[in-house]
Amino acid sequence: MADFYYVTKEESREVKRELINLIHDVQNYVREYFTFNFSFIGSSARNMITYDEDSNIGYDFDVNIEVNDPEEEYTAAQIRSIIFDALQEISPEYGYQKIENSTSVITIKMVNYYSSSICHSCDFAVVYNCADGQQQYIRLNKENDTYQWVYRGKGYLGQASKIEWLKKNGYWSEVRSHYLYKKDNNDNPDKHSRAIFAETINEICIKHAYK
Repeated sequence: MADFYYVTKEESREVKRELINLIHDVQNYVREYFTFNFSFIGSSARNMITYDEDSNIGYDFDVNIEVNDPEEEYTAAQIRSIIFDALQEISPEYGYQKIENSTSVITIKMVNYYSSSICHSCDFAVVYNCADGQQQYIRLNKENDTYQWVYRGKGYLGQASKIEWLKKNGYWSEVRSHYLYKKDNNDNPDKHSRAIFAETINEICIKHAYK
């Protein structure tokens, strides 16, 4: 069982500043193909970044990359490939030694030179926000090495409204506690923080009869 605690804003501020600079360089790198907007989401946007000091995985940030007019000229595979190549080229300049291409995100990792443990990481998802409020992301099917736009699960629908309701009704401290509990008891290494956060929001909403 893990033992997570919340990272303070002071602890994460400099890392986030460097990540923003890195993303700006990525924007410049891919500009000949397309432009994109980005946003920090989930725990890294709500001062809920967690860290287990007894583990070797560090703490992580989540970033959405929203490509402008994604379907006009490039396929899902081409977009993910262009973003991956840009991150692979630029992230080492900022000290990130590892990059991984997983099912829903591209992850860069900062590794401690002496212990080989992960200091921190950042997950990048390539997304598209639909007019109906739903969100799609580019998903890698590792079985046949193909990419496609797919919708986020229902757990992500209406998340902003749920968060507002939970805060307004005084349940946010419960959200923070439950999120740590779920992080401590997560036994799926492939489950990212954004998914655990979405589950937390939905579970607390159900408990208190959100409508």
